[in-house]
Amino acid sequence: MSANQIGLEIPQKELSFKIGSEKNSFSVVVVNNSDQFASFQLELIAAGADVQTVGYEWYKISPDVSVKIPPGDLVEFVVSIIETPIPGFMGIMNVTVQAVSMELREENREIIRINLQAGGTRSQLKVEIPSQKLQVTPLESVEIPIVIGNTTQQSTNVTLNCLGLPESWFPKGHIQQFAIKPGGIFKTSFLCTLPFDHEAVSKIYPFAIDVIHTNGLPSHSECSLEVLPKGSLEFICSEKVLTIPPKSSWKEWKSWWKFWQAPPAIFPLIAKNASNIAHKVNFDIENIATTEDFSYEVSPNEAEVEPFSEIDFNLQIDKSRPWFGKAKKLNLLVKANWQDPRVNTNDEIQSVELSIKPIIPFIFIIILTGLTLFVSWYFSFLNPYNPFPPHKAPVTSVQYDGKGTFAVSSSNDRTLRKWFIEGFYNPLLNQEMGVIANPKKAIRIARFRPVHNDLVAAGLENGEIQIWDANNEVNRPLATFSNQADDRVFGLAYTLDSRTLFSGHGSGTLLRWDLQDLFTNPPTQPTQAKKFDFAISSIALVGQDDNVLAIAGRYNQLLLWNWVKDSAKTLTYPQLGGQDDYIQSIAVPDRRRNLLATADNQGAISVWDLNACLQSNIPCQVIDSWTAHSGKPVRSVAFSLEGCYLVSSGDDGMAKLWTLTQNGKRTGDVNGKILETRPVPIGAVDIHLTSKEVLTLTGTNAGRVLGQKTDRIFNLGCDKP
Repeated sequence: MSANQIGLEIPQKELSFKIGSEKNSFSVVVVNNSDQFASFQLELIAAGADVQTVGYEWYKISPDVSVKIPPGDLVEFVVSIIETPIPGFMGIMNVTVQAVSMELREENREIIRINLQAGGTRSQLKVEIPSQKLQVTPLESVEIPIVIGNTTQQSTNVTLNCLGLPESWFPKGHIQQFAIKPGGIFKTSFLCTLPFDHEAVSKIYPFAIDVIHTNGLPSHSECSLEVLPKGSLEFICSEKVLTIPPKSSWKEWKSWWKFWQAPPAIFPLIAKNASNIAHKVNFDIENIATTEDFSYEVSPNEAEVEPFSEIDFNLQIDKSRPWFGKAKKLNLLVKANWQDPRVNTNDEIQSVELSIKPIIPFIFIIILTGLTLFVSWYFSFLNPYNPFPPHKAPVTSVQYDGKGTFAVSSSNDRTLRKWFIEGFYNPLLNQEMGVIANPKKAIRIARFRPVHNDLVAAGLENGEIQIWDANNEVNRPLATFSNQADDRVFGLAYTLDSRTLFSGHGSGTLLRWDLQDLFTNPPTQPTQAKKFDFAISSIALVGQDDNVLAIAGRYNQLLLWNWVKDSAKTLTYPQLGGQDDYIQSIAVPDRRRNLLATADNQGAISVWDLNACLQSNIPCQVIDSWTAHSGKPVRSVAFSLEGCYLVSSGDDGMAKLWTLTQNGKRTGDVNGKILETRPVPIGAVDIHLTSKEVLTLTGTNAGRVLGQKTDRIFNLGCDKP
């Protein structure tokens, strides 16, 4: 039998120790008798002790594991006896000292005799809080788990006390008493139920568990409890309508010679914090209906609202009064900006209205009767200019049907509406025919299907394209399809046979959709996709065979894409474009598809001749280019069928009509004929010709859809009776 490769030397084989003494240690020497480097560790096994039931460490060894030592070298371990291995045992017992090595896969044992005696000092109980992270929401409960270990040799009576947390949080009390047997482990917990008031503000609460027992020293363990946010934040505006000046009083009448002066309007605001966490709040003010200038001040500018409290603010609006005319109105949105998003907010946006009365009003007696009749009509559905337009957000597109009898409009208010054209010009007819579609996202563009004009394609903010019944007979889309979520649709173009639909997106993607089996097998994926390096804002089919698509967008990019050959030709735009420059709209006359009109946000309109460049590599020619709408962004252009008239709209609040020659150059009034003037930008426009008149349709950023008409001009050479 070969010699053991692990040498084990214990200088003293019989030892006496007192439990609790600081001198309860002895040394063990392990010798590497092998021919290789090896590491060693020790283990003590007490005779009669059940290792699985002992819930504490009764000895310690230093080091835990030795470093690898060379052959013939030794390592010295120091063994300290902390407690008796058998709860309550005092006397002589045999203890096996076992040395093992992972590298040598061998062990050696020696037996020593230890005489254990009761110590003179009192021991502590071991306290442990197992949970590393305690969290609770007000009005809910959480248990604080506690484990107590008795390593003494006798039973003891224990008193637990949870300190540092409000006593009202403990429905069953914050003190517990019980007994623990020798060597026993006792598990318990404190039930903590939090109120929803000032006592449970959201933060981390440190607390401690104190342990007192009859046979030893007290113990102490610390932990923390995190109270999570709960509640809501509310913004209240008690007065939503004020006037300048306020209602007359006798005090004001005594100062009648200062009638032109008026104090500012003050809206009382209340920021209410019904939560358990402090919040900072400030306010933003936005004028949503007009471009009127005004000044405002919120006092205080910013404040911290303590939990379960509220702060009063004053919104002061200063606006000079007009000398005469009708009262002006400011429709304002007041938004409360709560800086901590961890709790819900209620009514964070409030709308208020301020009416500014003129200094010199109209003569009431003369105009009272006429004013009564006018007001009755003004607020009725018969007036397209009434203060309550059907669209509650900016109009994004308008389009006539093929006969000019009806039209559709789309808006950011997520509605698609139908209009009766004759109602715009007859004060006794209602022009608004109701909602065709009400999807869940803003509609960026809507286009009639050329064949029959019975369907409308709508391009949505989230990248979806929906097909709706133009006659409003079905309250759901007939088909819905998309390629990429949140890729806004800015352009739609049908081929003349309505079998193919193109869509242009904000990501620069151009998609082709096959609609031949629209009702039986609507498309789920585009049949063709082309990615360009700029955001697309408008598209239009050009040429006579529907094979080429004009595409315009960011950086003033303009190109012709032959989708059949998948080849693109870039057109040199007259104005160089940066990242904030866009060609907003392009248009092609249905009967002269070699003409192209472009409009950009630098205020320029251009007319192009595509006849030569569609057939060869000859560059496309600009026929005419001019600055329109006072240099402000031009948002929309539209051609008449023959290309003799071009209508445009822009951020200056005007819609203009331009007459063109047969070749596409301006004629007549080179500054354009003003068809409509509004106080807000006009973002959409379309045109239709009757036998004697030019009909135009405009959509404004205030949600209005308006109709205009003017006489056709037959003496300029292009338009003929």
